[in-house]
Amino acid sequence: VQLVESGGGLVQAGGSLRLSCAASGGTFWAYSVGWFRQVPGKEREFVAAADWSGGNPTYAEFVKGRFTISKDNDKKMVYLQMDNLKSEDTAVYYCAVVHGYGGPIQADYWGQGTQVTVSS
Repeated sequence: VQLVESGGGLVQAGGSLRLSCAASGGTFWAYSVGWFRQVPGKEREFVAAADWSGGNPTYAEFVKGRFTISKDNDKKMVYLQMDNLKSEDTAVYYCAVVHGYGGPIQADYWGQGTQVTVSS
């Protein structure tokens, strides 16, 4: 499975961005998917996940109510709508195919990442 993220950039605090992730290969419709993020010097952390249908979304506490994950099986796309962005959301965001949905979520495949920078 190949994953390619896009949509990152520079935005002011309080603004919005939508990240996109295009998938190819594999049986995309069957996969649970997720988003993670990483800042230099820190471990990559979980942000959000959705099951194979795009339903049952789960979020890290620090993005609940601000971020929304969605999955389009027909287009083989995953999205992360990010609203009310904060400076602490600045990171490289990674799309992933995941397993362990409902428990500790772990990634099987990663995209190359897209930089999100939020200015205060």
